[in-house]
Amino acid sequence: MSRSGSSDAQPGRGDDPLDTAVWRLRSRGCWNDAAALLAPHAAADPAAALKRTALLTEQCVFTAKGWREAEDALRAAEALALSDEERGAAACERGQLAYASTLFGVRDRADEARAALGRAAALLAPGSPVRPLLDFRRGLIAQHLAQNPTGAQAAFQRAHAGAAAHGDQLLRSFTWRHLAAMAEQNGDLPEARRGFSESLRIREELGFLVGIAPALAALAEVRPEPEASRLRAEAGRLVRLLGGVPSWLAGQLGAASDTPNDERPT
Repeated sequence: MSRSGSSDAQPGRGDDPLDTAVWRLRSRGCWNDAAALLAPHAAADPAAALKRTALLTEQCVFTAKGWREAEDALRAAEALALSDEERGAAACERGQLAYASTLFGVRDRADEARAALGRAAALLAPGSPVRPLLDFRRGLIAQHLAQNPTGAQAAFQRAHAGAAAHGDQLLRSFTWRHLAAMAEQNGDLPEARRGFSESLRIREELGFLVGIAPALAALAEVRPEPEASRLRAEAGRLVRLLGGVPSWLAGQLGAASDTPNDERPT
């Protein structure tokens, strides 16, 4: 996994058996198990502590649960961070956790999210591999908290280009997805179909199983029948296979959920 702890150029395809095992668990939504593998290393290694934090924060985004565990892991990672790069990456994770807490209505931490991402921007070098992730998360805040679509699109485009430059395929699947959602909102259905299709393709190629159902459901919104129904049915099958994850998508497909259907955090 990258130092951002959120995405990798080619997740799970390196030579490190630990990284491979963590990716396999993460990609199937087994975040607690993946975090447990990292726990012995996270006690003293800033990079491992940050990876563990990112896993537990991602679990919050997909399940709307586990907030205290993610916060505890984040504080531990912040305590270990020494360099500007490490402190910047930790601030980026704090921004994401605060954003997710606000988005899911757990607690309004919008000001904390903005401040943390601003701190990350000040600490990270211009060429840092964490920069594209930071741009992406600033786009999320602009889109969902600030209601600033122009700022969101610019941030997503920077993140998209940065992810390509750093070979971060998983992040690129997220930027494709959010740029496509903005194209859909603007009525540009061909571009929306292109973006959602690319996001789905990348997730399938990487084996990011837990992220495939959201990609299928998003693509269904811009495809005609009967393909749209087929895509939604496949998304529902995957959500059931994963025990109702993502929780907000389970709500779209008929299960209980407190997350608005138009929010697409994954």
